[in-house]
Amino acid sequence: MKLRLDEPVKGAAIDPAALIATRFLARHIDVTRSTRALAHLAGAKRSARRGRGVEFDEVRQYAAGDDVRSIDWRVTARSGEPHTKLFHEERERPVLVTLDLRKNMRFGSRNCFKSVLAAHTASALLWSALERGERIGAMTYAGTETFDVRPQRSRRSVLRFIGDIESATAHAANANSDMGFAEHLNQLQRIVRPGSSVFLISDFHDALAPEAIENLRRLIRHVQVTAIAISDPLEQQLPSAGRYVVSDEQGRSSLDTGNDTVRKQYEEEYQQSRNQLFKTLQSLRIPMIELSTATAPLPTLQRYFPGR
Repeated sequence: MKLRLDEPVKGAAIDPAALIATRFLARHIDVTRSTRALAHLAGAKRSARRGRGVEFDEVRQYAAGDDVRSIDWRVTARSGEPHTKLFHEERERPVLVTLDLRKNMRFGSRNCFKSVLAAHTASALLWSALERGERIGAMTYAGTETFDVRPQRSRRSVLRFIGDIESATAHAANANSDMGFAEHLNQLQRIVRPGSSVFLISDFHDALAPEAIENLRRLIRHVQVTAIAISDPLEQQLPSAGRYVVSDEQGRSSLDTGNDTVRKQYEEEYQQSRNQLFKTLQSLRIPMIELSTATAPLPTLQRYFPGR
């Protein structure tokens, strides 16, 4: 399958073959790099590493000056002599991508559904990180379920992620409700490790709930977070005056966009909500990259994650 950097993503259904093909586009971006453009979105220079990010090395006899919090009490009790654990700093930063496939994401008026754009973006990020030798993991959530891939340095991790998308899509079709963004963040903390780089891909329609913001605060204490906000032009602005037929899985209805007051209010409410989301994330030092179904995602990703 041939893909071009300047092509928008197409389709209402997620095509596994297209997600595999993003591997070739991912060579043009490097998600392991920290750039000024990304730091500017976060409102301040971001730390290159978050959290303690250490791994166990060995146990040796306790020496004066060692941190008593690192004493290995089991070895100490067994040997009769105090022993302490030694750790070394992790040199790698696992990359973990989360993909929102809830009902709000199954919508689109230009080129593709938001869910399709989100899946392509997530795949490109994972392939890019793997290309740079990082361990990669993912969490996909839809309906009331999450599907996760624990970080590993393997192509199979991306393929498992693609398989999880199919499972999540099937689950969502039969689900009567959706997991909230706050609960997703709770689930995410089960698999994320300190020092990881986490990409949250969603439309963030419920991310301003107090519980969600509090969960974000807890998450950023230990990991570096980047938000990728997916949108569609019809969410930002109603089409020109007229009557339109809109449909979803529940049926069809008519949309009248001839009232100028309604059109203006619609645009203002969307912009206010988006501005509030941006300011809230910026206050947490979380950069927010915006992608639209109307345009190709790769040029925007290249701006913030240029390839070497």
